[in-house]
Parts: sequence; structure tokens; C-alpha cells
Amino acid sequence: MKELLRTTDPVRLSWLTALLADAGIAAVVLDQHTSILEGSIGAIPRRLMVDDDDHAQARRVLHEAGEETGA
Repeated sequence: MKELLRTTDPVRLSWLTALLADAGIAAVVLDQHTSILEGSIGAIPRRLMVDDDDHAQARRVLHEAGEETGA
């Protein structure tokens, strides 16, 4: 799996996951439970991950939607 981005914004993660799903790309959010355990103060970013084979296409999808991944 490869990382697309890190963010502390759960709404953005939800939107990006849905955007990728619409393009047929399965995404996984890592560190979600760790973020909840630390009290949801936003100190630990969550990682949006995709399969290695989908990474390039996922970056294109997010770029076309105006989302920069930085990864």
C-alpha cells in the first residue's frame, strides 16, 4: 500500500475516500483509531492509503478534483 496524504480533517478524508470509490479505487484510512484514542484533538494525522497498483491513478483523480496529495 502507498500513502496518498495525511490529514487531521475527517470530513476531507470521507470526501476523498468517496471520490476514489467513485473512480473504482479502494482506499484505506490508517491511524483512525489512534487519533480517536488521543482524544480527537487532531494531533495525529490519519493516512489515506491505496494499493500500489492504484497509486498513480488515485493521484490523478485527486489532482483533477483540485486536491493535492503532496506524497
